Amino acid sequence: MNNLYITFYQQDIIWGDIAANRHCVEEALASAPQSDIFVVPETFTTGFGDHMAALAEEQEGPTLMWARQMAALYDIMFIGTWIVREGDNCYNRLHWVYPNGDFGYYDKAHTFRVSGEYDIISRGTQRKVLEYKGWKIKPAVCYDLRFPKWLRNDNLSYDLLLVCANWPGSRHEAWTTLLKARAIENESYVLGCNRCGKDGVGGNYTGNSALIDYKGFSLAEAEDEADQLITVTLDKEKLNTFRQHWPLYLDFD
Repeated sequence: MNNLYITFYQQDIIWGDIAANRHCVEEALASAPQSDIFVVPETFTTGFGDHMAALAEEQEGPTLMWARQMAALYDIMFIGTWIVREGDNCYNRLHWVYPNGDFGYYDKAHTFRVSGEYDIISRGTQRKVLEYKGWKIKPAVCYDLRFPKWLRNDNLSYDLLLVCANWPGSRHEAWTTLLKARAIENESYVLGCNRCGKDGVGGNYTGNSALIDYKGFSLAEAEDEADQLITVTLDKEKLNTFRQHWPLYLDFD
């Protein structure tokens, strides 16, 4: 049964500097082991704040062009979010970019009302699942993690829930608890790729990026507040064996 090799980058995002952030990710990719998928945090080119809409790109803009180059160069699927403008609307858009240059995307459905994201970023309306190398992967972005009905794994539609985030250190207990809860209730691996460091308005991010298995155990955790790369192997055979023994999904309401 096929394994999946996934690398995630707990990035200290440079506030508002798209070129500098892409350069940081280039250096991380160059030092990472060969993987199937490489994941970066939410709004990895800009950081998360009121400035996002002003830095929005067209869909076929420079960051997508760059991501295609990285995916081809390292023969990986590249996953991360950046802000995309379509007409009068801006979206916090999670992209997955294949090595051949094809791509798909998911628009963050739950924009964060408390921070003001709700007022400047339009909400997505579609649940999506992507498939890669025999794995079904459900993308989500930060605040989406708090909404279990939105992420419900009906009919085992996904094997991995992948969450790109800018989740502040002041709420790290909620972050770690929710990652485990979503894994246990959905019988799925869950990856939470968060940023670390300080943003341009004084916010502090401790990171706490982690890969959780379907039992709620942590397979890998990033160090607090550290700019760090982590690579983990996900085992499909063990996942399927657990689901066969504990078919909890059959009793979802």
